[in-house]
Amino acid sequence: MDTKWDQNMVHQIVQDQKDFFATGTTLDVDWRIRQLKALRESVKSHEAQMLRALREDLGRHPVEAYFCDVGSVILEINETIRGLRRWARPETHYSGLLLFPSVLTRVYKMPYGTTLIISPFNFPFLLSLGVLVASIAGGNTAVIKASSKSVSSTRVLREIIKDAFPAEYITVIDGGHDVADMCLEERFDKIFYTGSPKVAKHVMERASVNLTPVALELGGETGNWAVVRKDADLRDAARKIAFFKICNSGQVCININQVAVAEEVADEFLKELKKEIIRQAGEHPCEHPEYPCLINDAAYRKCAEEAEQYRDRIIFGGKGDETSRKYDTTVIYPVGIDEPIVKHELFCPILPIVPYRDSDIDSVLETIASREHGLALYVFTGDIKWADKVMRTQQFGGGCINEVCVHLMVKGVPFNGTGHSGMGAYHGEWGFREFTHPQTVLLGSTKFNLPLREHPYGGAVNSYKIKAIKLFQR
Repeated sequence: MDTKWDQNMVHQIVQDQKDFFATGTTLDVDWRIRQLKALRESVKSHEAQMLRALREDLGRHPVEAYFCDVGSVILEINETIRGLRRWARPETHYSGLLLFPSVLTRVYKMPYGTTLIISPFNFPFLLSLGVLVASIAGGNTAVIKASSKSVSSTRVLREIIKDAFPAEYITVIDGGHDVADMCLEERFDKIFYTGSPKVAKHVMERASVNLTPVALELGGETGNWAVVRKDADLRDAARKIAFFKICNSGQVCININQVAVAEEVADEFLKELKKEIIRQAGEHPCEHPEYPCLINDAAYRKCAEEAEQYRDRIIFGGKGDETSRKYDTTVIYPVGIDEPIVKHELFCPILPIVPYRDSDIDSVLETIASREHGLALYVFTGDIKWADKVMRTQQFGGGCINEVCVHLMVKGVPFNGTGHSGMGAYHGEWGFREFTHPQTVLLGSTKFNLPLREHPYGGAVNSYKIKAIKLFQR
């Protein structure tokens, strides 16, 4: 990544994309589908480079890398290609008797124009190309501001886009926060940011200058909870929680930040959790060749320092290798529900365990609800009726009952956050909606128009108007 960006260069890219959008080329749905197919072919042809880059940046095994990044992008493209013509079709609505004889109204799904996608390091392909799919489907042009931390992946991302599209349609800009600010200086028509709540506030502030609509996908200020009740299948819960905390070394926006476990079964759960971590990643995961690493030295040091503060309560893990930037999946127990470690997002392989009396579950949920809304919530229990009630009454982005993370991969449903975990939604049709503006147009008639809405309203001859309006507006 040797390009040295300045404001004039960024401005020219945005202006070129605005000029291209103004030609109307992107309005044709068949043309958009061809672009999606071109993106799919470029991803497939760069698969080996993508897997190698994910290994270099994050130490991820090719299977994990394909499952989480490459395959998920292809899945998203395929779903969008299959559904786009139906999603983009204008809706026709009956206008109502009040508007007679203009009885037809249409809703057109119009693109915003030129979009900015600011993507993070942890899933450098899924969280850039996955959003791009929605932008293309909506008929927009796009600038992707890729992460400066995932150096190898950003380099491959630029190749994928360059091989598929001209820069006046889609392009990638790399660099740090200074380059992101250059992008935010420009007048984009839509911004999609994935990252931290702190930076999201800055993005929204800059977007507000031009009243640019913004979508945000954030990890959540106080992290995502998993709740394990005493009637849960503990072996199953431990297996899934271990898998997810190992995945990408905990650097996942929907990952489990902390587990609340009923103290009646805490010992048994912890026993199963240790067994599962060992089965999946070894006695010391940091020594396992398949175990992912933290993104950079600063992330490693932050993780190690946080673990050190709780050294006397580490019951598994607690070892790291600074050279490889790998740190064990580390279980800390017991942790109070009000301790600092469970009041902020960890984004690393540390897992605090918070014991509670099962009879006090309502109090635990009240505490969770009183904090900033998480991007995910996971509950493990044999009482599905209770779990369903929790899911219908708590506020969070999305979640699972007796499962982790895979709600993200369900076709036809949104991925979103709320409050400090984000705003807006995407994936499939929801992504198409996020990147289009519903434009309502009434088809007026020039014949048989009624004078109901027109002055004058007073006098006996016009007394019927209010009666008719009340009748038609019921």
